[in-house]
Amino acid sequence: MACCFMFGNDTKQTSEGEQGEKAVRIFSYNELRRATHDFSGANKIGEGGFGSVFRGRLRDGTIVAVKVLSATSRQGVREFINELTAISDVMHENLITLVGCCAEGSHRILVYNYLENNSLQHTLLGSGRSNIQFNWRARVKITVGVARGLAFLHEEVRPHIIHRDIKASNILLDKDITPKISDFGLARLLPPNATHVSTRVAGTIGYLAPEYALRGQVTKKSDIYSFGVLILEIVSGRCNYNSRLPYEEQFLLERTWTCYEQGHLEEIIDADIEDDVDVEEACRFLKVGLLCTQDAMKLRPNMINIVRMLTGEKDVNTERITKPSVVGDLGDLRGSSQQRPSDPQSLLMRSFATTDPSTSSDTTTRSSL
Repeated sequence: MACCFMFGNDTKQTSEGEQGEKAVRIFSYNELRRATHDFSGANKIGEGGFGSVFRGRLRDGTIVAVKVLSATSRQGVREFINELTAISDVMHENLITLVGCCAEGSHRILVYNYLENNSLQHTLLGSGRSNIQFNWRARVKITVGVARGLAFLHEEVRPHIIHRDIKASNILLDKDITPKISDFGLARLLPPNATHVSTRVAGTIGYLAPEYALRGQVTKKSDIYSFGVLILEIVSGRCNYNSRLPYEEQFLLERTWTCYEQGHLEEIIDADIEDDVDVEEACRFLKVGLLCTQDAMKLRPNMINIVRMLTGEKDVNTERITKPSVVGDLGDLRGSSQQRPSDPQSLLMRSFATTDPSTSSDTTTRSSL
């Protein structure tokens, strides 16, 4: 029999601002072992740097996603604590729901509600395309939903939460294609009156904001940069980096900026979208993505205004869009896109700006579930 305990201040926060108690179930290790058929490979639905995710069926028939963190990784233990701290007492339509956890012996396991349609990385961008029809209306629903979830974390939760790893593989889809932000293992709580949190750099190449990659200072604008890259991926249907393309087209953000400057932003729209695409709306989304990825983080809009621009409540065409920066690999620093390294994989930042930022020596990268 599972028992329950309370986290935080014994309150839950919902998108409607309601207050109440939310209990997190404690599962025994044996209960979860049985639910996943001894964590069999047939039930594995994901794998990352700190562990694996399995599909499981509880005794009452509930289907869950069981995230098993590495027992030998100190980072895995830290991720376990981070996720419990960040997500255990928040609820929103566009956030994954934590069902419970297991902290028995060396085992650190998180149990989430199971989402039938996997992640955006798997279904939209990856080779394992599903039967989902990613028409334009579906992409609008996903983009706006993620924006609302992120706005909730940034502005409504107390203390505010910075996710730190917004990317396609961390956006899960339920049976109705409602997006859910997942994987809060790198999340940081933003103390009252604080503008940033200093930490070691940990995230996913291609989504890292330049100031975070260089200085290790996490702000809400770091998440906003990552979300901007995600918008471009959703509209274009391609990953943010593809080494098989011609050099000047390998980074999606660079390609989008070039098309924007040339007045041909519609070229970025996924050619596979059916005839229902609203080209004007799609170009508006791409402009929002460019606003989010501007080199100067102070110029990036906040999530509340991003939601308003995506929904058409705020006119994006009145906003001045300045040049973005691209964080490639963690290697040599490049201060201008005019400089072409002999090895593209050794690139840290392909910046459209002319400044020469300083480097950071305390840097690690991570692959998420």
